[in-house]
Amino acid sequence: HFLVNPVRFLGKDGELEAVECIRMELGPPDESGRRRPEPVPGSEFTIPIDTAVIAIGNQPHPLVPQTTPGLEVTRWGTIKTDEEGATSREGVFAGGDIVTGAATVISAMGAGKKAARAIHRYLMERVKTP
Repeated sequence: HFLVNPVRFLGKDGELEAVECIRMELGPPDESGRRRPEPVPGSEFTIPIDTAVIAIGNQPHPLVPQTTPGLEVTRWGTIKTDEEGATSREGVFAGGDIVTGAATVISAMGAGKKAARAIHRYLMERVKTP
């Protein structure tokens, strides 16, 4: 389901049964050119579920970039990385909300997996074989 926003969980007798969602559409571009999702009135629907994992994205904490000299950040305070999570500092990798801003747990997991591979390659290149 794309451009859908969860609204509330539905259940009976303490058991989760469904999540109510609403369809979204992209609104007009703002000053930066970004189009933000807006709810489509009357487009609510439910998806049957029995389990929900809540992952709340957070804003990047300014402490890490402020206390790590040479670490490039974006104008939003997120850390700049390449596609594999390598930062502007040699041997420093980042992923998840500190790179993308608030996002889904799936995105964070994917970024973590990519960064783990890159970190492994980075370390293996530096291992000296006898």
